[in-house]
Amino acid sequence: MSPARADLAAELERLRAARLYRAPRLLEGPQGPRPRIDGRELLAFCSNDYLGLANHPRVIAAFQRGAETYGVGSGASHLITGHSAAHRALEEALAEFTGRPRALLFATGYLANLGVISALAGRGDWICEDRLNHASLLDGALLSRARLRRYAHGDPRALARRLAEGGVRLVATDGVFSMDGDLAPLPELAALARNADAWLLVDDAHGLGVLGAEGRGSLAHCGLGPEEVPILVGTLGKALGTAGAFVAGSEELIETLIQRARGYIFTTAPPPALAVATRESLGIARRESWRRERLRALIRRFRAGAAELGLPLMDSATPIQPLIAGTVEQALAWSRDLEAQGILVSAIRPPTVPEGASRLRITFSAAHGEQDVDRLLEALGRLRPGVTKTTGP
Repeated sequence: MSPARADLAAELERLRAARLYRAPRLLEGPQGPRPRIDGRELLAFCSNDYLGLANHPRVIAAFQRGAETYGVGSGASHLITGHSAAHRALEEALAEFTGRPRALLFATGYLANLGVISALAGRGDWICEDRLNHASLLDGALLSRARLRRYAHGDPRALARRLAEGGVRLVATDGVFSMDGDLAPLPELAALARNADAWLLVDDAHGLGVLGAEGRGSLAHCGLGPEEVPILVGTLGKALGTAGAFVAGSEELIETLIQRARGYIFTTAPPPALAVATRESLGIARRESWRRERLRALIRRFRAGAAELGLPLMDSATPIQPLIAGTVEQALAWSRDLEAQGILVSAIRPPTVPEGASRLRITFSAAHGEQDVDRLLEALGRLRPGVTKTTGP
């Protein structure tokens, strides 16, 4: 074995020994509360399909119509021949939905964050980010070659101290934090950024569709508009049930991204059929407010039951309900115990979360029922505490 391959093999073995090795599970059918995973039907609480739209018949039918009209692939980047009438119609719908002049589609949320940050900041600039921001926001800052200052999670006073050091071009934060499920203190962050004459970017991947009137997201939930938060990033593969992402903002912002955002310029446009399907799911999400109401009711039911069981839940009113295990071993043991009872909840381990903060990331969908929540609570009540740290696979 060559030295390079030996190094890779040694690192993989280290990950196995530390219980940090990961492997994908095989989904053998559509997304839903009871997917078939690795040959077995399980009751799942680990999807981001918050509104239950990923397998909605009308969304599927729209995707099929889009494929019949436009074919399967877009065939080129947006700036060559890949930008279809379906893409334009979705961008216009997203701009109207978010209350902004323009929206721009990206193939993924990761590309959107990398694109917008590196387009707006560069050498000599400073970027301030919440310490628990999604990896794509942190990587966007690194790719931009600006200098990164991280502030304590959800702490406006910590951000104020960073801003007082001067030179900050951009402040970036999640709207709803993907692993903790809590909301950023957006009104305070917006005021601080505006006073420092810095851009504020909010990645609302986990708030869009779930929070605010018609599911308009964290900004609507907090009563904030384009003046307070000039850059909004949203993803389409969570509450809206499809795939891709967008950036919404001013005319000047979007035109700048078209000229400078490498993740937009140098990649193939998403399939037009996906844009057709997303317009359908967006319409369903806006009209069918009962989905958000059911989701909130399920979350309340779960948290009340968890309190009766004395479970160490984090403080979250969103579909993301983290159950703190602490050690990697405890999180894995809990996940295995639940799966033995027919329930799938993933163990989240470092580096996704900090050392000592391993957890079960329990997520809910409007497609779940009250009986599903009760079954989960019953299974959680049987979990065994106190798994000790061990070594080896």
